[in-house]
Amino acid sequence: MTTKRILSGIQASGSLHLGNYLGALKKFADMQTEDAERFFFIADLHAITVWQDPQKLLSQTREIAACYLAAGVDVEKSAIFPQSAVPGHVELAWIFNCVARLGWLDRMTQFKDKAGKDKERASVGLYTYPVLQAADILLYKATHVPVGEDQRQHLELTRDVAKKFNHDFGVDYFPLPDTLYQGPGARIMSLRDGTAKMSKSDPSDNSRINLTDDADTIAGKIKKAKSDAEVLPEAEAGLEDRPEAKNLVGIYAALSGLSAQAVLDQFGGKGFGTFKPALADVVVGRMAPISDKLRRLLADPAEIDRVLTLGAARANDVAAPVVKDVKKIVGLWG
Repeated sequence: MTTKRILSGIQASGSLHLGNYLGALKKFADMQTEDAERFFFIADLHAITVWQDPQKLLSQTREIAACYLAAGVDVEKSAIFPQSAVPGHVELAWIFNCVARLGWLDRMTQFKDKAGKDKERASVGLYTYPVLQAADILLYKATHVPVGEDQRQHLELTRDVAKKFNHDFGVDYFPLPDTLYQGPGARIMSLRDGTAKMSKSDPSDNSRINLTDDADTIAGKIKKAKSDAEVLPEAEAGLEDRPEAKNLVGIYAALSGLSAQAVLDQFGGKGFGTFKPALADVVVGRMAPISDKLRRLLADPAEIDRVLTLGAARANDVAAPVVKDVKKIVGLWG
């Protein structure tokens, strides 16, 4: 029977925020109840597809590892490691570069979005990083990958690479990974613009709740969050043309475990002068303990490094035999 293996990663660029917590970190922690092996990495190799300050990249790798831990990922149940600490990611990516087809990469919409009109000046790595993503997944023979809508195309490419490798070499070696659906998750938008996703790259710090924000900072950002002049509706349908109101209700719902309609049952007909203080209490109550733990972890970089070293060793124990097998299948030395 194939071992169930769950794999996911977060890119090592910028500080993580409330959207990352609800969309990824919380779900990673919740997955630990499943009977599976889990590998959660920090994608530092993906980060350097655009230039990164070396010292900042190292600190961001540690910070994201600390975010995993603060959110409840347990090192006894899951491996947490830097992508670059396991050589197999790069070795397998090169082999897959020779398996994947140019037309597959030409269809990748994220390269077009990130490179924009100046694609001739983009790095080759930015163009080929979906192949590295395929290697990230298949290196562990991962069977399930939690992905958002923006990554589904990359998972399909991973499946295409696995199928072509198996076909070209006449083997049944790589499993075809499936999407791990973790139920509906709130799409957390900017606190300054309800039509834009909350982003770590937004120049306005008030647009997001950072995982490092303390209770006073969180409450202040909720107070300043963009809203509108109307009272909250009594039915969820009344939020459709009110992006900021919909976002704030969605945050309350996601952190309280209620449905959006249940929130409106409580606050419908009331203004934001009443709703925002209640929302601040919910966000602070849920996120401040995580922020406190995160700051304690960041004050002890040696402990974070110990966790990353341990996780990399566990990951390499699984990855190295896969690379050895693939080299033998392909006819490469070693």
